[in-house]
Amino acid sequence: MSSSEYDDDSFSESGSEYNLSDVSDSESSVDSDQSISTARNWVDVDINNPSPPPPRFPFTGNPGCRFNINNVDPLAFFKLFFDLHLVNLIVSETNRYALQQPRSSRHQWEPVTVGEIYTFLAICILQGIVKKPDERMYWSTNDLFFTPIFPKLMTKNRFAEIKQNLHFADNASFDSSTHPAPKLNKILAIVNNLNSKFSRLYEPERDITVDESLLLFKGRISWRQYIPLKRSRYGVKFFMLCESSSGYLYKFIIYTGKDTILDPKYNQMQITSQIVLSLVDPLLNKGHCVTTDNYYTSPQLADYLISHQTDIYGTLRLNRRGIPDIIKRKKLKKGEIVAQQRGKVMILKWEDKKTVTLLSTVHNATLVSKQTRVGTVQMKPRVVVDYNDTMGGVDRLDQQLHDYPVARKRGKKYYKKIFFHLFDICLYNSFVLYKKYGGEKKHLAFRAQLIEQLIKEFHTVTKVYRGRPRTPGPCPLRLTERHFPAFIPPTEKKAAPTRCCAVCCNKRDAKMKKIRKETRYWCRNCDVALCPAPCFEIYHTTENI
Repeated sequence: MSSSEYDDDSFSESGSEYNLSDVSDSESSVDSDQSISTARNWVDVDINNPSPPPPRFPFTGNPGCRFNINNVDPLAFFKLFFDLHLVNLIVSETNRYALQQPRSSRHQWEPVTVGEIYTFLAICILQGIVKKPDERMYWSTNDLFFTPIFPKLMTKNRFAEIKQNLHFADNASFDSSTHPAPKLNKILAIVNNLNSKFSRLYEPERDITVDESLLLFKGRISWRQYIPLKRSRYGVKFFMLCESSSGYLYKFIIYTGKDTILDPKYNQMQITSQIVLSLVDPLLNKGHCVTTDNYYTSPQLADYLISHQTDIYGTLRLNRRGIPDIIKRKKLKKGEIVAQQRGKVMILKWEDKKTVTLLSTVHNATLVSKQTRVGTVQMKPRVVVDYNDTMGGVDRLDQQLHDYPVARKRGKKYYKKIFFHLFDICLYNSFVLYKKYGGEKKHLAFRAQLIEQLIKEFHTVTKVYRGRPRTPGPCPLRLTERHFPAFIPPTEKKAAPTRCCAVCCNKRDAKMKKIRKETRYWCRNCDVALCPAPCFEIYHTTENI
């Protein structure tokens, strides 16, 4: 095949003999199928002596950060996404929603502030690192679960109040007939704000990935998806465009059924192509190379991207329109391949453990040696190797979010679930930009320093509610050996202080009142005041006190 057959001018929208505007979206149209099959002829590829691969489009993009900051610290990068404008929106809508509740709840509500929201977010990040099965356990005084930083930052009741009333839109002004996305009305302001920032603050490198991701959610919404091969299986589906090397999320679309927001200028194409083009649209005509899986890849999509100076490769379903019959019908033995070329587009079928079909605009049918996990060497098509290297952008993002998840598994409000997922994505995108800008910390250290900086800048003194302090539970080490009675150490006010005996105060008299008895002795190891006899022995030998 001569190099003239790869001429880019032959794929322009106006000059091509394959006019995309004539293609109907209905795959059942016989006329459309015939016009596609006869638009350009497919030719066989010589497997033993393949022609050179089609040249890539020159990459004219300018990848990198689109901002300037003085301090290379985690908080500065986090504020690029969660700035004061966004946090003020959350503050105003949360206060509005709390005041719309019944009078009993409204009377107890104290308006939330910007500092409290940032502190609330810092606690959520910390909960993703310090994992406990029940959220209330973060404020537990039991020695087994006690984590003192949480009650110091915010009381349990205040945290629960903020989380319960967390809101992002005015319910009173919602009109389903005029709203652009009625199913996302409670979260659309956050979605649009962050989507704009993701694409404005950073431009990805040449290789990008389009794939779907599933946010675990088992609540009752009409557009919940079931994907058995995904880890979550049930949830809200995101279509994502990520940088292949880092996993940086550049743009995303939330699937809501027929109401999914897609770019209207692509509505004449099939739905999978609309999704890809709506995501890739800002990066067209710059020489990017898109990697997709078989849900999105099609010859129609490849032709359109070629006409806009963009390459593509990925796995392909054999029932797509425009695939030559020889690719569909030919039976292969393990290790054999068959390929067809049409201009810059190549379709290759390879028999491995199962049949694999791929489409590429930058590869030929060359085989390369690749070492397997068990140490053996296997010959694979070059397009398969490159696909495995660049397809993991979205998977890399999901893997990083799984390590320190902010969103908790249980939750009935879809918009809160989406918010915490987007918040988690902001943390990872902030980390990627931090590394691109020269930061040296790893992901966990980045989050830990971000928590410290948020607390230092925004935390105020937690209100102390007066009342009798809660008696701590028995020390779990009390039944072990080497416990000795000692005098309670003197204080500035008292030379011989006393405290309530832990055993006596658990007893009750005939009127069912607790007995109060003070003692000068304690167990230093358990930090518990005890009468020397018999309470000291009872405490350290009896399981149920």
